[in-house]
Order: sequence, then C-alpha cells, then structure tokens
Amino acid sequence: MTDKQIIVIGAGPSGMMAAGRAAELGADVLLLEKMKRPGKKLLISGQTRCNLTNARQLDDFISMYGPNGRFLRNVFHRYFRNDLLKFMGRYGVETKTEPDGRIFPASDDARDVVKAFQRYLADHGVQMRTGVRATGIQVDGGRVTGVQTEQGEYNAAAVVLATGGASYPGTGSTGDGYRLAKTVGHTVTRLRPALVPLAVREVQLARSMQGVGLRNVRLTAYQCRANEIDPSLTPSGDIGRGTGHEIAPWPIIESRRGEMMITHFGISGPVILQMSLAIVDALEKGPVSVSIDLQPDLSDKQLHQILQHDFELHGKRSLKRIISDLLPRKMVEPFVEMTGIPPDKPLNQIGAAERKRLISLLKSLCFNIEGPLPLAAAMVTAGGVSLKEIDPRTMASRLVTGLYLCGEVLDLDADTGGYNLQAAFSTGYVAGEQAAAFVAAT
Repeated sequence: MTDKQIIVIGAGPSGMMAAGRAAELGADVLLLEKMKRPGKKLLISGQTRCNLTNARQLDDFISMYGPNGRFLRNVFHRYFRNDLLKFMGRYGVETKTEPDGRIFPASDDARDVVKAFQRYLADHGVQMRTGVRATGIQVDGGRVTGVQTEQGEYNAAAVVLATGGASYPGTGSTGDGYRLAKTVGHTVTRLRPALVPLAVREVQLARSMQGVGLRNVRLTAYQCRANEIDPSLTPSGDIGRGTGHEIAPWPIIESRRGEMMITHFGISGPVILQMSLAIVDALEKGPVSVSIDLQPDLSDKQLHQILQHDFELHGKRSLKRIISDLLPRKMVEPFVEMTGIPPDKPLNQIGAAERKRLISLLKSLCFNIEGPLPLAAAMVTAGGVSLKEIDPRTMASRLVTGLYLCGEVLDLDADTGGYNLQAAFSTGYVAGEQAAAFVAAT
C-alpha cells in the first residue's frame, strides 16, 4: 500500500460499498473489520432475507427518515435504488419486489448479497484485514494521517468511518464509531433504540396473552396514562413519519394500522417497531400509553349493532363463546376477565352497561408503556454523528480534512422496509467516491 491509501473502518454495507467504490476509481484501499468476517449485520437483516431497498418514489422514500431525510437528497441523486439493483445484477444477485414495495434478493438469502460485495472488493483489489479493531483516528493539523488499531498504526491520506451503530452488538455494532468521531471533535446526538419492541407495565396481562398475533389492528400511542385515554380521539387514518400526515394532534403521538404481537414483556411486531422511536422520544416528556383497536373496520355504533344482533340470535350462548369468534384463542380468557362479566353468563342476560364495557375494550385495549428494550435489542440506532458537521454532497467531515463518514454512524434512521440499507449503500458509495477523488487530487 502507498502513503496515499484510503482506510475504511468497518466492513458492513456502507463500508464495503465505500471501499469497493474507492478502489474501483483506482485508489489503494485497506478495509479494516474487527469481526472475523465481513457483513455480519447484512446476514441477519430482513430476517436473513436482506431487505435491500424499497420501490417508493424518491420524495416518499426520503420522508421515511423524518426531518433528517433532507440530508439524503444529494446522495440519492448520485446513487439510488436503480443503481443498487444494477450493481446487484452485475454480481449475479437477481431481485424481486414484494406487494408492499420491499425489494429482496430473489433467493431470499442475505448470503448472496455479502458474496456479491466480497467479489466487488476482490475485483478491485481491496485489501481486507479482519479481526482488527480501530481505536483511534490520527489527525495532524486538522488533517487525517492514519488509523490506530489494537495491532498497530496504519498511515492513510483519507479515512472513511463506516462502523455502524450500537444495536445488535454481536454483529460488531458496538458504538465504536461514535467514540472515534468524538475523539476528533465531532458531536454525537443522543443515541436511542429505534425499531425496537416495547415493555409494558401490565406485564401479567401481557404474559397471559403471550404469543398472540394480531392482524389488521390500529395502534395509537398517547402522551398520557392509559386511564386518561379518550378512545374517541383515535384517528381513522395513519399518522406518523412517512405516512404523509406527520404531525399528530395532542395527545396523540402516532397511529398506525398493521400487525403486532403480545409478548411476555409487552408488545412487538411490525407496527410496534414502526412507532417505537416516536414513543421512545415521547417517554422523555412524560407517560406514554397505547390503545389497540381490535376492530378498526367497525365504528362503536356498528359494533354495537352486530353484537346486539348476535345476542338476540344466540341468547343462550355464553359470552366466552361469542368472544372466541372475535379474538385469538389465547386472548379470550384474559379479555373476558377484563370485562368483569362472568365468562359463562348467557348473552341474553348481559345488560346495556356490560355491552358498553365490552365494546369499549374491543375498540381500545390499553397498555402503559414502561420503556423500550435495550439498545442492543434494537434493529437500528437512532442518533449519531451530527449531520450539521457532514457535507451532504461528499459525506466529508466539515471538521477534519480527509475524513468521510457513512452509514448508521450518522444521525439517520428510518422505518423498516429497506430504507436504512439503501441509506447505508448510498452514503457509502458517495463517501468512497469522494475519498478517492480527494486522494487523487493531493
């Protein structure tokens, strides 16, 4: 390697893309990875299927990152979905688009994506050293000069920091990048878990329903305690990041329709993960609770009419039997207990006040949120190196000449659906390209 080499720290999606692109442009590139193998987080992404990107149009795509999404506009104009899919095709990875817009390898195998990147790196002569942990970025006179590792020092004319976040530490994402960035003067915004399951205070109730999967329900989060929720405020449409209706009327935080699961500690599943960051941030301001509308296609009045008809038609049946037709089996007994109505009570003996309580629970089953699971259990880290200190055209540090940053180490995060990986690939591509141009010009 020459004194003009580029060192890329981290062989995740952004790091491998950065290293490959810089080498493709003729740069001498050394890729350092502290794990024994590259791409460990890629291998588990999308439940090992690797959700590469999404078919959404650009403006909708950017909206999935919230206010910080504006930072990506230049990056996506330089390298976006079609470029990524062409790259995958070039290395033999055919892709498919699912009805919801998510794009996966046709094989549903993340290993094919990692192999494609390994071929890309090999084709362009990238030197990779695994089992090497970077401990510092060397700077002299405001300019990068090298990287300190546990095994020794490496000189460099440019450094690309692509260490990932602090979630899934078993894949190597242990927050090293934040520490490295801080030591050279960068600001790291508050780190918190995103795309993370939530623990509830009503643990015993959750455990009694453990394993229940709910489809097509509406989950609404409120900035108040569960006993203060007004179910009449539940919106009919989605509100939240990327929905087109980002601002919710107080005390609503977000509201989305989808799938979820009740666990031994609380709630999880797609709709929970999507709403988790907004809930985590709201917990900083005060109590948060959620309301689950188990029958979102029916108004209170419609549900009352249906139940009234069933009560009249099947008056001798028990409450437990009629609830069994409405809810998953494991949910029936604890739900009936919550109504305060004896489970064997015949329908024709259930009074108006009891029917009202039953309808209220079907339309608003509430939990108080205790908090998220730890950052290590999150799919994504929210927060990171301040975007104010990064040039969005080049991914270059505004503080240290020759330093480039990309991927999850930045203060960028999005909902599930391929958005986080696309941001990693795109910022990595631009960082590698611009680092190569910088070194070539020096």
